[in-house]
Amino acid sequence: MRMSNGTEHGTISRRGFLGVSLAAAGGVLALAPRPGRAAAGDGQVRWAFLSDTHIPADPENSYRGHYPCRNLKQAFAQIAADLPEGLVVTGDVARLTGQVEDYENFRKLLIPLVGRRPIYVALGNHDDRRNFLDVFEPPAQRRQPIKDKYVVTVDAGPVRLVLLDSLMGANMTSGLLGKAQRTWLQRYLQAGDDKPVLLFFHHSLRDEDGDLLDLPRLFDIIEDVPKVKALVFGHSHEYSFSDFAGIHLINLPAVGYNFRDQDPVGWVEARLGGTGGTFRLHAVGGNRDGDGRTQSLRWRA
Repeated sequence: MRMSNGTEHGTISRRGFLGVSLAAAGGVLALAPRPGRAAAGDGQVRWAFLSDTHIPADPENSYRGHYPCRNLKQAFAQIAADLPEGLVVTGDVARLTGQVEDYENFRKLLIPLVGRRPIYVALGNHDDRRNFLDVFEPPAQRRQPIKDKYVVTVDAGPVRLVLLDSLMGANMTSGLLGKAQRTWLQRYLQAGDDKPVLLFFHHSLRDEDGDLLDLPRLFDIIEDVPKVKALVFGHSHEYSFSDFAGIHLINLPAVGYNFRDQDPVGWVEARLGGTGGTFRLHAVGGNRDGDGRTQSLRWRA
């Protein structure tokens, strides 16, 4: 993903002006990947996983005593201090309805990471696809040709990351992959090699009206595809691990705020390899009892 220059018919728009300002401050606008770095000695790569940043137009906006902009600034500072191979954000980048100003604030907070590591975003129910793509230009070579969906694939050394799009509409709580995206996914999984695949999207996997509505059809596709090792998602603002048919289900905590005092607010540092992964919680707010705690998972055969 790289920042759009915001030019419109030969003039510089308000978003373009912000881009120029960022260029002066951060030096590089592109968020596209640099040439691949060697994996760690144990064959693993290290990534940062975030979800539900809920960045508002007003940097001082708060909810339940949490300040999303402050939380994300702290998370990005931690990540910048010890850079991973890349970052994934599983949706709800924006506060409520995906306003352009929300994404512009998100872009400002990215300055410590601009040009240093690739950043990939899956869209959530509080995002607006058109506004997001107006502010951020995706990596064309990685975006998949699925109408009205934003799907990106990433070769991350020993694993592949596939970012799916479960957004139905801005501020519509439920999520849906849809037939076209499911058909593409099925063909994609059939065509590739056996490298482990992690699927990312926004909506959680509970049996609630506001969750991923076509979850059973997704499981029909992936249950008998052994290279699909894990589903990584957000939406619930909870941090948990479970599994279905040997597929790990990783529910990321929110960066912006929690819904329950018992849940952490923060991000997850993931070390991913060919046989499994470890996941370390970095709590920046909420319940910090589990800060630094690591969960190890072994991929199914």
